[in-house]
Amino acid sequence: MAQIKEDFMSNECCSSRLTLLVNPWVILWATLIFVLSACSISFAGEMTKDFDKIPIKGNVTMIDLGAKKCIPCKMMAPILEKLEKAYEGKADIVFIDVWENRNQAPRFGIRTIPTQIFFDRDGKEIYRHTGYMDEAAIVSQLTKMGVPVPESMDKKK
Repeated sequence: MAQIKEDFMSNECCSSRLTLLVNPWVILWATLIFVLSACSISFAGEMTKDFDKIPIKGNVTMIDLGAKKCIPCKMMAPILEKLEKAYEGKADIVFIDVWENRNQAPRFGIRTIPTQIFFDRDGKEIYRHTGYMDEAAIVSQLTKMGVPVPESMDKKK
């Protein structure tokens, strides 16, 4: 027992532990893990929006509530990214991962994913759809709500 205590207190033991704690790679990885765990990343790689401000007053807003690992949601991801860029300044297209942001599903009354909810400029829910929704259906609903088809999309038709 005395030998174990002596080995534990020796410089070799303590210096190897100190090296592990001060190793720059350990510090870098720990910092990276902390930063990434504190952030939530959307499909487009942007930081998650402030969900309390959604729906966005003054703009027509379409929210897609789903999960990054859900198959229909994955199929919709490129459509949402395209529409988010095309409708920039005209309408807000927002994705919320309800598995990462669990308080949002009950807030919007979600029972199935994906679910798309369309809000008018006053923040009033106008239309709700459950399941996969293709680009044409989303554009059609936005058009019914008074949002013109963006020129970049109109020319391709």
